[in-house]
Amino acid sequence: MTRQFPKGFLWGGATAANQYEGGWNEGGKGMSVSDCARHHLDVDVQDYKAQNAVTSKDIEDALKSTDDSLYPKRHASDGYHHYKEDIKMFAEMGFKVYRMSIAWSRIFPHGDDTEPNEEGLKFYDDVFDECIKYGIEPLVTMSHYEPPIHLTLNYDGWASREVIDMFVRYVEVICERYKNKVKYWLTFNEVDSMIRHPYTTGGLIEDRFPDRNFTEVIFQAMHHQFVASALATKICHEKIPGSMVGCMLTKLTYYPYTCKPEDVLQAQQDMRSTYCYSDTQVFGEYPAYLLAKFRNEGLNIQMEKDDLNIMKKYPVDFVSFSYYMSSCSAKSVEGLDTAVGNTITAVKNPYLPASDWGWQIDPIGLRISMVDLYDRYRKPLFIVENGLGAKDELIDGTVDDQYRINYFDVHFKEMLNAIEIDGVECLGYTSWGCIDIVSESTKQMSKRYGFIYVDCDDLGNGTYKRYPKKSFYWYKKVIETNGACLFEK
Repeated sequence: MTRQFPKGFLWGGATAANQYEGGWNEGGKGMSVSDCARHHLDVDVQDYKAQNAVTSKDIEDALKSTDDSLYPKRHASDGYHHYKEDIKMFAEMGFKVYRMSIAWSRIFPHGDDTEPNEEGLKFYDDVFDECIKYGIEPLVTMSHYEPPIHLTLNYDGWASREVIDMFVRYVEVICERYKNKVKYWLTFNEVDSMIRHPYTTGGLIEDRFPDRNFTEVIFQAMHHQFVASALATKICHEKIPGSMVGCMLTKLTYYPYTCKPEDVLQAQQDMRSTYCYSDTQVFGEYPAYLLAKFRNEGLNIQMEKDDLNIMKKYPVDFVSFSYYMSSCSAKSVEGLDTAVGNTITAVKNPYLPASDWGWQIDPIGLRISMVDLYDRYRKPLFIVENGLGAKDELIDGTVDDQYRINYFDVHFKEMLNAIEIDGVECLGYTSWGCIDIVSESTKQMSKRYGFIYVDCDDLGNGTYKRYPKKSFYWYKKVIETNGACLFEK
């Protein structure tokens, strides 16, 4: 019997506006936090803390700078001008779904505007129409590292209660505008990432809170996003009958480094530090262990009287997540090797290989992650980010990326094992950076994930011409056969 994925499985790919679109100062778009995120090519690409450190002085410099080579998300992959060509290539691969995001600052340039930017709304109308023309279902992230920089400078980002109302206004506009074009929505990308890079997620800059516990500020901003996410779910359900709204989690999977109880406990604690965010969005309430953390660390989170009721009344419909790697946990890391990953550094697993950027490759970890999430939440899953960042070489108009094919092959097989053997309900899969985009973690174009090569270097030099890689045709066959080709001898 031939093994295949379930009928109707949504195969596709994913990008984010801030890493793909470019066109940062076109079409009435305002500046976002990502437009002010500089790359640091002189910093070790595995030093994520240094790569993503942002001060008020950095923002001042960015606002004055006209050198787009320093701010790669300003040009990105120039999808703003190439989206028709790109979506046509996605259709050639057979995409059933395309995960993308709407740039908040393209709709409300400053975030607090009273009226939306019609040119920005029209742009996404055109993008969705192009998807619909090819039978591709859009899966849209409402906020993917795109707070308008104006909200950082004038409201201290998501630390301000006022930003909830601004976000709600934005959601009302996009849900009303695209109610006949978009069924699947995500509220905040990797909502848990606020704790790791608060600037890109929440528009927070630590030096703007000199007299406050910055951890408290982060969790306050997180609370505001939880309330905003619940209200966005409410709006979406009311305006778009039959729509589905998901949360989006960075799936950081930890194994105990040894079977010592201390290491097992540490792994459990590390897993809780990931799950606390999706627990809140799925169950509609703060888990007891997160409330205990607030009490034990003296974190005073301000809540209005209806906040908890709103969160409880409007939980998400499904759980989406990114998965790139697993890590190990140990009570004491002294003498142990470390490995980098998706904006984290953790104990290295001696049994796993690593990518060009040091991320450990663990396909079985994807199955483990799917089982853990489904057992915990009993809601449909959607894998919306997974892939291999690598150094691709364009030769004679193509890239022989057999290494990427090998990566996907083993991950897809484990994904099907979770569905067939473990009974996990999974709506679909979108590979990350299905076309080359600017990496979030290192702000590089040279860290390539795509099935499609974009001729652009880390400084923005190039023709931006698109070239299908070897993996392009391989993925096309996977989709065409619904995974059956993975098991052909």
